[in-house]
Amino acid sequence: MTVLDHSATPTPVWPPDAHGPRRDPAPLLPDAEPVRVLGTPAVKGLAPELLRDLYRRLVAGRRYNQQATTLTKQGRLAVYPASTGQEACQIAAATALRPTDWLFPSYRDTLAVVSRGVDPVEALTLLRGNAHSGYDPYEHRVAPLSTPLATQAPHAVGLAHAARLRGDATVALALVGDGGTSEGDFHEALNFAGVLNAPVVFLVQNNGYAISVPLSKQSAAPTLAHKAVGYGIHGRLVDGNDAAAMHNVLSEAVEHARSGLGPVLVEAVTYRLEAHTNADDAGRYRSAEEVAAWQQRDPLTLLESQLRDLGLLTDEDVSEAAAVAEALADHMRTMFHVKPELDPMSLFTHVYAEPTPQLREQAAQLAAELEAEAEAER
Repeated sequence: MTVLDHSATPTPVWPPDAHGPRRDPAPLLPDAEPVRVLGTPAVKGLAPELLRDLYRRLVAGRRYNQQATTLTKQGRLAVYPASTGQEACQIAAATALRPTDWLFPSYRDTLAVVSRGVDPVEALTLLRGNAHSGYDPYEHRVAPLSTPLATQAPHAVGLAHAARLRGDATVALALVGDGGTSEGDFHEALNFAGVLNAPVVFLVQNNGYAISVPLSKQSAAPTLAHKAVGYGIHGRLVDGNDAAAMHNVLSEAVEHARSGLGPVLVEAVTYRLEAHTNADDAGRYRSAEEVAAWQQRDPLTLLESQLRDLGLLTDEDVSEAAAVAEALADHMRTMFHVKPELDPMSLFTHVYAEPTPQLREQAAQLAAELEAEAEAER
């Protein structure tokens, strides 16, 4: 039997910079704990008017959620995924952007859309079942609401990359829920963003549940913000119920991306106080005690308490904010009483730039049915 002598066999050595230089992951790691501003010395460094503006927006946002929920119960909306409890995330997503930036919302993010300047009735058109979108995306630089989870994230990357190629100082911000981070589109978006160094920010609103599935059954990552490291982008972790912290962290992330330093993934730890939608029974998968504990972290209550402690909010200020919010709700009620003029054929508009043969066939079929109905009524 021949015995091979391996003593002289050299140990394989990886060539330097195999497959490209390796990046130090340390700078990409998210904050060890969620960033907080309210209740900390950092709050005194913020402009009083900024804090008051955030408060007014939170008051209006809460009233918006309440009114939209009521309209759903009245049958005037087909469905409404409330963002009650998540208003600080929604408002910060809008206020951190410049008018030239783009917002890419999901179906739960109508408050962010309204905060961007879109009329509430137009923002709710999709959820009313009247059209694919009720507003002009180019007018407000707000993409249509995305009902499929996370499909808006690659779109945000594409737009941001295109803007960068043109030399525009545009940033895209994509809103995603914790459930959306389990979708392939989310991972593809992060990978493209990292490779292309696209000026895009991903805001993950981690409210603890993907409908009824708790976060512990979705991900084993230390935090969702840690997912950023695997794609070579920066991660941030913030208290999503702290309106001031949300504004600061998102503003920093947007400017980080705008300056060419790369995309950012921000995880906002928050909670959905209402059910997933009006069709959901949240009591089947979470306890009343859990909800009550999170109500103590209500973003509106936290900010109002802080402003009063700082002497920046009076009873008159509270009344004025409530009056503005009620005017918003009244506008919603008034406009939802107006019967919209709908064209069923608009269903096929803006689906493809050039309609497919199947789409033309379906349009022709619907046109024939509408003609038959009209003929029967004559």
